[in-house]
Amino acid sequence: MHPGTLVRDHTIYACVMGSRAFGLATEDSDTDRRGVFLAPTPLFWRFEKPPTHVEGPAQEQFSWELERFCELALRGNPNILECLHSPLVEHADDTGRELLALRGAFLSRRAHETFSGYALGRRRKLDAAVRAHGAPRWKHAMHLLRLLTSARDLLRTGTLTIDVGDRRESLLAVKRGEVPWPEVVSRMARLAREGEEAVRRSPLPVEPDRRRVEDFLVRVRHASALRTDPFDEVVRGVVDGGRVGQD
Repeated sequence: MHPGTLVRDHTIYACVMGSRAFGLATEDSDTDRRGVFLAPTPLFWRFEKPPTHVEGPAQEQFSWELERFCELALRGNPNILECLHSPLVEHADDTGRELLALRGAFLSRRAHETFSGYALGRRRKLDAAVRAHGAPRWKHAMHLLRLLTSARDLLRTGTLTIDVGDRRESLLAVKRGEVPWPEVVSRMARLAREGEEAVRRSPLPVEPDRRRVEDFLVRVRHASALRTDPFDEVVRGVVDGGRVGQD
């Protein structure tokens, strides 16, 4: 089965991410689409497994197979957790709605480590740009401030909100290069300190609810196996030499 077919025919959840989901879109913003597909269970019965992720088929589109998506979410991956909290949902079937209902099971204090680690990597790139060119990439600086704010608020409240709301204009001012770099650095340091303070009193559990997520995944896989005729088009395509896709 072609990877694009998995996305086209087996997507359970799709949303818009990036600046449009963050409330930071401008006239020239792209529309970044992210999704989750459920590979039919019979595709796992061969040595060559279905892909863990698929880029495309549309421009700016990226999708994960459900199991990989859940694994990354349980680790506290910022990009994955934000997908589950996009305010711009384009598609969710029954399984997708179950996944959305599990959003809280993925959240834990691990988010402090993962969000901070991701932010540190971005900060290093910004510092390298300042050393090389005398200025950072302002768009990346804006998104780093957004990420640090989102992480702090998640740790404080136990809820992940990705739309920046009334912080939009102050963040866009950073993107336009209107805020001096030392001030941006000061904001980043303050947000990092507040995140450190928030994690110690966070209402989030220490670990995510892995058991609940795994029960969901096993039940979905089982239902897919029962729903699929062993000789249907999916399996025939594999048996006849069709390629399932690459990891």
